Amino acid sequence: MILPTNDFFPDPMDGTEASVRNLLDQVCRYMDVDPDRVELELFTNPTELWLVNDDGKYLPTGAAGLYEEQNGKTVIHIETSGMLNLSSFVGTMAHELAHLRLMGEGRVHGDEYDNELLTDLTAVFHGFGIFLGNSPRNSDSLNSQWPGTDLRRPEYMTLPMFAYALAHTAWFRGQRKPDWLPFLSFDLKPCFRQGIRYLMETGNSTFRP
Repeated sequence: MILPTNDFFPDPMDGTEASVRNLLDQVCRYMDVDPDRVELELFTNPTELWLVNDDGKYLPTGAAGLYEEQNGKTVIHIETSGMLNLSSFVGTMAHELAHLRLMGEGRVHGDEYDNELLTDLTAVFHGFGIFLGNSPRNSDSLNSQWPGTDLRRPEYMTLPMFAYALAHTAWFRGQRKPDWLPFLSFDLKPCFRQGIRYLMETGNSTFRP
């Protein structure tokens, strides 16, 4: 599990492009990606408009990051205002690099109905569940329902989804109270506790340790 601590990210982040590049290189290594394969482009969303969904949660008005394959290189575009929340900033990097691990390495085509959900889950698999789960991206899907059901499908993993994925991470290791529990946000922690209690008491999961 990657933690938001100096042990994992010892170098200062001062907002310069060089420090962002250094941070991206660290995330690359944790994601088993060669940093030399990845180019960094920074951009700034022009609008300061804030929107909310039906649940009263803020919706992003622009992309926090973008993945692109260009002339045999992977280009990761990162929105600069994300630096105001370093944990979320790292989560964005991990998400975009997960696209590389999936699309860039030919595991998926990118047009799958659950592409962004799978991308989030891949970043969780590589240890970045705390970063993404503490700052979930509230975005409704263009395809508003799961295929063949009336259930609403989010574009990205929701807070309960991250909590349950993290609960599996702890369950696989037989840890009801993992040492990284204090790093979960106020909202994420009770959902995690509910998930790990259920798994510990029932063992009812499609995924096995």
